[in-house]
Amino acid sequence: VQLQASGGGLVQAGGSLRLSCAASGITFSNYAKAWFRQAPGKEREFVSGINGGGAGAGTADSVKGRFTISRDNAKNTLYLQMNNLKPEDTAVYYCAMGSRYYYSTYSTGYDYWGQGTQVTVSS
Repeated sequence: VQLQASGGGLVQAGGSLRLSCAASGITFSNYAKAWFRQAPGKEREFVSGINGGGAGAGTADSVKGRFTISRDNAKNTLYLQMNNLKPEDTAVYYCAMGSRYYYSTYSTGYDYWGQGTQVTVSS
């Protein structure tokens, strides 16, 4: 199983980015998927997750209303649309997939991780 995250970069506060995570070696549509992030000196934290069937999703309060998770099963790709970015959103963002149907807000709920993509928001 391989997860390849991309789309990070440097953006000014108020700007937008869309992260992508391309999956291979796994039946993409069956399993929970999520985005986490880790800022320097901080623990990895849950950002947003979506169930295997795509019928349910959740987002952390800190990004609610600004970030949207989605997936394209035909392309085996997970997305995170990030709008109205703030300097506190600066972090390395990781995509993850688990062997369960329902997403988890805990990093231990996932078996596979992408390599991370850096998002830097300047003020």
